Amino acid sequence: MSQSSAAFASVKLPATLVAQARMAAQLMRRSVAGQVEYWATLGRIVEHSGLTAQEAQTAIANYETAARRARPDAVNNPAQADALLAQFLAPEADGSLAQRVREVVATNRSKAVGVAT
Repeated sequence: MSQSSAAFASVKLPATLVAQARMAAQLMRRSVAGQVEYWATLGRIVEHSGLTAQEAQTAIANYETAARRARPDAVNNPAQADALLAQFLAPEADGSLAQRVREVVATNRSKAVGVAT
């Protein structure tokens, strides 16, 4: 479905979430709506990947820590923003992110089998 024919709905979001999305959107060169949609997609992936809540929280905390460290300079320095983006995209590009997700899912499935038997 093309973007122009997609149905849209309005939702209320906490102001702090919108502010965080605005800052992240600038770094990633997305719209605020695009950033929230991206986060929602990531959330659906995490939810369906078999990651535990603790693993997801740890990943989010690590991301937010890295973003806080980079944010003041990255907003004013496009080269640093590009470097930060490359750092976050590297695990996806080299396949290590997908491999890690597969490992976590396999571990969680083996734990679930052990609990079920």
